[in-house]
Amino acid sequence: MKTTKIIYWVFTVLLILLMLSSAIGTFMNNPQGAAFAKHLGYPMYLFTFLSVAKILGIIAILVPGFPRLKEWAYAGFTFDLVGAVYSGLSVGDPLVQWIPVFVGLIFVFGSYIFYHKKLKAQGA
Repeated sequence: MKTTKIIYWVFTVLLILLMLSSAIGTFMNNPQGAAFAKHLGYPMYLFTFLSVAKILGIIAILVPGFPRLKEWAYAGFTFDLVGAVYSGLSVGDPLVQWIPVFVGLIFVFGSYIFYHKKLKAQGA
């Protein structure tokens, strides 16, 4: 049980740091972020919306209880990261450029899997 909790928290903290840094970067007046949004063909307000959703997802994962909300948060993070890869590939970016996003997916899946292992061990 202790090992499961430790692994869960390692994956979860890494996931939260990734999502929080992404969200904060959008809220700052960043010309590189605007250029990136333009490169992908998206309006900047979409990235602002996604940043708010990321912060809400972080809160959902950190607050005890609310298992259904946590499931939606994990799903949202997965959709966000898979959508980022798809968007990049759609505009012709090389797959190698998106490797950090795949690392983020590992964080999501690791946190999700060990969240359920932790619940099972607790008898929930």
